[in-house]
Amino acid sequence: QVQLVESGGRLVQAGGSLRLSCAASGFTLEHNTIGWFRQAPGKEREGVSCISSSGAQINFADSVKGRFTISRDSAQNTVYLQMNSLKPEDTGVYYCAADVDTILCYSGNAWDYWGQGTQVTVSS
Repeated sequence: QVQLVESGGRLVQAGGSLRLSCAASGFTLEHNTIGWFRQAPGKEREGVSCISSSGAQINFADSVKGRFTISRDSAQNTVYLQMNSLKPEDTGVYYCAADVDTILCYSGNAWDYWGQGTQVTVSS
């Protein structure tokens, strides 16, 4: 059974840091394109970051560039989202997703699997 599980979200003060984890079971993250998304209350879900299957391509939303990084630990079968200099507008539920059929990050990614999300709250 394929499963993605996010963790690491919590309440943090503005300027702080968090590292979110996306752990996979039932398949290998290493060879798949992985995206991070977030959804704030009352807003649509938005893409935050993406790492291609090879890791050669990494994208970030303009709102998080320079503050967030994404990485993959193949041994742990986990993708991480390191979030620094957090702002209140970073608050939301963060989800990871996997596109098992596409090797690149692009607007047409079809996300086959989703995690349940982890709540990030940044206080001002």
